Amino acid sequence: MADLYLKALTAERRALWAECRLKGLAKDTPQRQRIVEIDALLAAHKAKQDASKAN
Repeated sequence: MADLYLKALTAERRALWAECRLKGLAKDTPQRQRIVEIDALLAAHKAKQDASKAN
């Protein structure tokens, strides 16, 4: 089954990253901060998935 949460986060991250690269945004912009938040959410989600597969 497709993991829609993971897919949505990845798509949002890709769009934000493309915008940042296109505009040359600095690290302290809201878009770059959101990318950092998404990275943390992705890591937490993958850890949760790995834990559930181990059990």
